[in-house]
Amino acid sequence: MALLNSRPTHSKFHRLTSLRREIHRPRLPIIRLTPIPGDPLPLNYVGRCDFKALKLNSPIQIQNRAIPPPAEAFESQSPTPPTPLAAVDGRRILLSDVVVRRQREVFWGRKWTSLDIGTAGVVVATHLLTLLAPFQFNWAAFWVAISLYIATGLFGITLSFHRNLSHRSFKLPKWLEYLFAYCGVQALQGNPIDWVSTHRYHHQFCDSERDPHSPIEGFWFSHMSWLFDTNSIVQRCGEPNNVGDLQKQPFYRFIQNTYLLHPIALAALLYAIGGFPFIVWGMGVRIVWVYHITWLVNSACHVWGKQAWKTGDLSRNNWWVALLAFGEGWHNNHHAFEFSARHGLEWWQLDMTWYVVRLLQALGLATDVKIPTQVQKEKLAIINTT
Repeated sequence: MALLNSRPTHSKFHRLTSLRREIHRPRLPIIRLTPIPGDPLPLNYVGRCDFKALKLNSPIQIQNRAIPPPAEAFESQSPTPPTPLAAVDGRRILLSDVVVRRQREVFWGRKWTSLDIGTAGVVVATHLLTLLAPFQFNWAAFWVAISLYIATGLFGITLSFHRNLSHRSFKLPKWLEYLFAYCGVQALQGNPIDWVSTHRYHHQFCDSERDPHSPIEGFWFSHMSWLFDTNSIVQRCGEPNNVGDLQKQPFYRFIQNTYLLHPIALAALLYAIGGFPFIVWGMGVRIVWVYHITWLVNSACHVWGKQAWKTGDLSRNNWWVALLAFGEGWHNNHHAFEFSARHGLEWWQLDMTWYVVRLLQALGLATDVKIPTQVQKEKLAIINTT
């Protein structure tokens, strides 16, 4: 999720693949990392697979999860052995059983690129702008922030970038897919191609040393500081070539090439309508709020909460993140059934994004909506009891 533009690429780094759709494959290469004494959750590294040759909707089991990827997204790769973990830190994150295996230092001891500096500048600037909120308050500005929170957070990030583009959990007419994706662009979390690529790598290497943002390298690293080392993702995962399904579409290439112009245009429009208070609340408070609820899914939902399914990673169901992030907090459910458009699998698990998908489905706008079947849930439940 590079906030400004595409992360740097280097041909010497291997191109890797990611996630989702189901195929029968005889066996996946699994390399078991050496367990750390006292660590309650040994992690497995799941070797890369050549998804180019796989058929859409064929089932593939990674550990005990059915993972459905968009078939056209990948290129074939040659295998690369995992990089060994550095010295074990051994500290547990507060109020959690998660052990920090290697405290990642982002701010010191490395060379910052211009993209790193620009990304940090955007994050700092929006937070500083938020400090002016009490002095620039009016009700019109407040409701602008709320409206943009829903438009960019719900329709843009959770519905479009995450469930529609990253996981292909449902299909939309292209005009509506692009409209919702454009809402996500205004969240200032990066263009769709880079955001989706990073997220797919997260699922492929979840909570291993190759995960772009895992709390095994520290809570704050998983929350936000990983953003400031844009070379790290390439070094860990490879070039962003797991998004061929998006890269072949002119709309997403256009957004990638003109990314920063769009939030600037929105800021100019807000200023023309409501002056500086609209900038503070619409581009400061709203962006920072959506930043942190998105980042909490990466951090808090891998640290605090309950695991209903044995997914082989640290993902947790966290009710308060689900409330803030339109249902994204049911994160263990999501990692168990990554293809699912519904994250709140129980009737009492509030999932606003799912309710919108259901509405779109009722209107005939969302099709091929994927949710786990009862058989799939029972199968994973049986695995959990063994």
